[in-house]
Amino acid sequence: MGCCRPIVGSSGQNVSAALLILFYISGFYYIFYFAATLAMIIYKSQAFSYPDGFLAPDLALLCIMAILEALRLYLGSKGNLTEEEAPLGLSLVITVGSMILSVYFLIWQTYVLRADVIINTVLLFTYGLESVFQVLAIAAFVG
Repeated sequence: MGCCRPIVGSSGQNVSAALLILFYISGFYYIFYFAATLAMIIYKSQAFSYPDGFLAPDLALLCIMAILEALRLYLGSKGNLTEEEAPLGLSLVITVGSMILSVYFLIWQTYVLRADVIINTVLLFTYGLESVFQVLAIAAFVG
């Protein structure tokens, strides 16, 4: 029993253990990301003169991103564990939406702090890495 033994799915094929680990780490990182981004939005609204009508959309987009993230991780994990392409593919599509929202918080939000740049860069890196592993897993399940 080694620590790196592959997980065997119902059809006998190896399920991507690396992808499962990335989903697990991503879930914890997103909790940190959400809390940090929310705290920074609150800080920026107090420390700077936030233009009228921009605070609510920033908060709404953060909440939408949290919902998408939960759905993305659920579908990705389910698709990976059951070796089904559809949930994994849908998770990949949602990842693109999450990437766009992350780019919004990296570049286009009202005020961008250095901490925003750092946490969004890490998030985009994990999205990219997960996307590569998702495509590889889908290819393995189809083939």
